[in-house]
Amino acid sequence: MGTLYLVRHGQASFGADDYDQLSELGQRQSRRLGAYFRERGLTFEAVITGSLKRQQQTWLGIQEGLGQTHLQPLVWPGLNEYDSHAVIHAIHPEPLEKPNTPELYKHHFGLLRRGLQAWMRGQSQPLGMPSYAEFVAGVTSALAHVQTQHSGNVLLVSSGGPIATAIGHVLQTPAEVTIEINMRIRNSAMSEIHYNAKRLSLISHNTIGHLEGPDQTEWVTYT
Repeated sequence: MGTLYLVRHGQASFGADDYDQLSELGQRQSRRLGAYFRERGLTFEAVITGSLKRQQQTWLGIQEGLGQTHLQPLVWPGLNEYDSHAVIHAIHPEPLEKPNTPELYKHHFGLLRRGLQAWMRGQSQPLGMPSYAEFVAGVTSALAHVQTQHSGNVLLVSSGGPIATAIGHVLQTPAEVTIEINMRIRNSAMSEIHYNAKRLSLISHNTIGHLEGPDQTEWVTYT
C-alpha cells in the first residue's frame, strides 16, 4: 500500500490583479514544507500538479526545501481549481468591490458558497468552466492514475476545491459537504490517503505540522 500526499498551494495573491501567483509568504510556506519532508526522510516516487502557476510554484518551493531535484512533475489539468469569479458571476452578475475589509470578505465567501451550491446542483454553468460532473472526473481520474501506476509515496499539489473533492470522493460525502471542507483547507496544508489498486483510505486531513514551530505563528493562512 502506498501513500498519496495531497498538498494545497501556498498563500496566493488574494485581492491582487493576478491571484495566480504565490505571495512571499506562500513561497516560504512551500519551502518549509519541503524541509519538513526532508527532516523526516520522506521521499517521493512521483509528483503530480495542476497547471496553475500557484500550484507549480508551490512544487518548486517544496522541491527546493526537499532537495529531490530529479523529480519532474506530471501536469494534470484536472487538478486545476474552479474559477471563483466565474462561480460568483453566474449567480451575481453585478460588479463587486474588491474584498479588502472583513465585511467584504464575508460577503465574497457567502456568494462563493451559494455559487458553488448552484454549480454542484446543475442550477448554474459558470462561464468557461466544466460542469461539476466533469470537474469531479478530472480529480478522480488523477486518483485512479495513482492507484494504477504507483505503489509508493506520491505527492499531489493542487488547490482547495480539487483536494476537497478528492476527500469527499474517498469519504463518499454529499457534494455540498465538500464546500465546507474546501473553505477550511489551509495554505500548504497536507492530507494523506493510503491507496492500493482497489481502495483509498483517508489517514489525515488539513495538517500543518511544518508550520507549528515558534517562528511560524503568523504563517497560517487560508487564501
